[in-house]
Amino acid sequence: MRIKRILWVLAAFAFTSLLYAQVRGQAPAPSTQSQTQSQSEMTRAQMQAQNQAKTGEKGKSQAKGPVPMTEKEVTKEIKSAPAETVIKDVKERGVDFDMTPDIEKKLRKAKATDEVVEAVRKAGPTVRSHMAKLIMGAGQAGTLDIPKEQAEALEAIKTELEPDKDIALAEDFTKKYPNSALLPFVDFFEANSYQQKGDVEKVVEYTGKGLKLSPDNLACLILRVGMLPQPQYLNHHPADRDQILQEAESDGNRALQLISQIPKQPNEADTDYKKRLDYTTSQVHGSLGLVHLERAADSLTGPDKAELAKAEQEYKTAVTTTDRPYPGDYFYMGEAYKLDGKFDDAIEAYTKASQAGQGTSIKAYADRQVEAMKAMKAKGSAAPKP
Repeated sequence: MRIKRILWVLAAFAFTSLLYAQVRGQAPAPSTQSQTQSQSEMTRAQMQAQNQAKTGEKGKSQAKGPVPMTEKEVTKEIKSAPAETVIKDVKERGVDFDMTPDIEKKLRKAKATDEVVEAVRKAGPTVRSHMAKLIMGAGQAGTLDIPKEQAEALEAIKTELEPDKDIALAEDFTKKYPNSALLPFVDFFEANSYQQKGDVEKVVEYTGKGLKLSPDNLACLILRVGMLPQPQYLNHHPADRDQILQEAESDGNRALQLISQIPKQPNEADTDYKKRLDYTTSQVHGSLGLVHLERAADSLTGPDKAELAKAEQEYKTAVTTTDRPYPGDYFYMGEAYKLDGKFDDAIEAYTKASQAGQGTSIKAYADRQVEAMKAMKAKGSAAPKP
C-alpha cells in the first residue's frame, strides 16, 4: 500500500560544542572553545508534539496530541520532581506559555536549575511555532509517493527521544530499505542523535551520507557546517585541517544559497517568512564565523588580521540578522575582538553575551571576560595570542 506524504525536515538550527552545551549548564567552556548549538532538544520535542501516537482512554483509542503543561503544572513539578524528570516532561509535552522575566523568577524561586529554565524557554509556543514553520525548501521537501511502512518507520525515528534507540531505528531502516527515497532524512536524524551524544565524527559521517544521496539536503548541510570547524574534529584530522575548513566554508555558502530558495508557506505572513529565513541564516553565519576564527589562530606569527576581520563580520551578521541572536555568537564575537586587540568592542560583545545569556551559565563566563578585558585595557596590555 502506498500513500502520499509531505516530507519536511526541521532546520538544524543549533550546533553542539562545549560552550553551547554549558549554556544549558552542562559543562564549563574555555573562552577559546568551539561554537555549536544543540538542536536536538527543540527538534525532538517539536516532532514529539507533532507526531504524538494514539493513546487509549478507558478502553477507547483516540488520536490526540500531548497537552502542553501550564505554568502551574511546571512549577509544581519543579518542586516535587528531579530536574531530569521536569526536562523530559517539558520536552515531550511543551508548555502553553512563553518565558518572561516574571515567570523565570517564579521558576527559580521554585528551585529550577539553569537546565530546567532553558528547557521551559525552548518549549514555549512561540519557539515551537517557529520550529514547526522552519521547513526546508529546494531539494528538501516535496510530495513523495512512498510505502506506508516506510512512512511509519520514519515517524518512529522522528519521534524517538533516546539517541541510542533512535540510532538503532535508523540503522534498521537503512538495512530494510536500502533504496528508499527517505534515506537522506534518516541519515539526518541519525546524525542528529549522534550530535546529542557528542560524537562529532559520526555527525560528520552521517551528514556526509545524507548529502551524498541528496546534495541539497539543507538540514544535513547546516548541521555539518556547524561540526566541521569544531576543534574536537579538527584536532583529530590535523593533516586535513585546511581542507576541512575550506569544506566548511563552501558548505556554509551553499547553505546560505539554499536558504534563500526556501519557499514561503501558504498563509504565511511576509514578516513571519522573513523571520524564519533570517533566523536560519543567522545560524550559518555563526558557523562561518568559527571557520575564520580557527583560521585566524593558525598563524605562527600571531592572529591573522584578515581572518579576524572576516570572523568579526560573520558574527556581526549572525547577531544582527535575527531578532533573537544566540548569546554564543556574541561571546565568540568577543573572542575575535579580543584577539584583534579591540578591547572596547570585546567588552561590548561579552556584555551582550551576558545580557542575552540571562538564565544560563554563559552569563558567568561572559561576565568574567568583561572583567578580564577591562583589566587588560587598564594595563594597556597587548592582544593575547591564541
